Amino acid sequence: MNYLAHLLLSDGTPEGFVGNLAGDFVSGIDLSSVDPCLLPGIHQHRAVDRFTDSHEVVRASRLRLDPAWRHWRGILVDVFYDHLLAREFEEITGQPLAEFSGRVYRALHDCHEMLPPSLKRAAPVMIEHDWLNAYGHERGLREILARMSLRSSRAPRLHDAVDELVALRPALREDFQAFFPELQKELAANGANAVAQINRNPKF
Repeated sequence: MNYLAHLLLSDGTPEGFVGNLAGDFVSGIDLSSVDPCLLPGIHQHRAVDRFTDSHEVVRASRLRLDPAWRHWRGILVDVFYDHLLAREFEEITGQPLAEFSGRVYRALHDCHEMLPPSLKRAAPVMIEHDWLNAYGHERGLREILARMSLRSSRAPRLHDAVDELVALRPALREDFQAFFPELQKELAANGANAVAQINRNPKF
């Protein structure tokens, strides 16, 4: 799962938002240097990633993509699952994506001093370019994947996969709808942060 899903699965507090988001920004960092308020969210982020990476439905989603993408298929599926979540966000959660995104952006602003260094640099860009709402449309999806490609000299042009992902949307949507409720149940069963703001749709 990518940023939007991790944020949605947090406990909805500013520290929960920031901690779950920070999970992608603390690689190689000694967690003893991180504000203790963020640690529950970081640990949940990692638990979500472990469950996601090992789930058979997610593996099936990755295998739908051209093998030429190799291990990058995992990143492409993670981002596209967020795209699917964004497109049906209000139906799934009972709240508009713009409203939820505003709460996250306020948390990043209010908790700025406790952000890990790389997230402190990324947060203003995330807010300015409205990354969370960008997941919901194809242009935003291309921009998100293009930014990811720039982070590594070894990364292919991930944004070139958008047409393929969109063509696979019906099948990937079925996968997402099968997987996401299981992820929610896994968090609840293991005593992770409450998923207080999620209004589970009966069809999921």
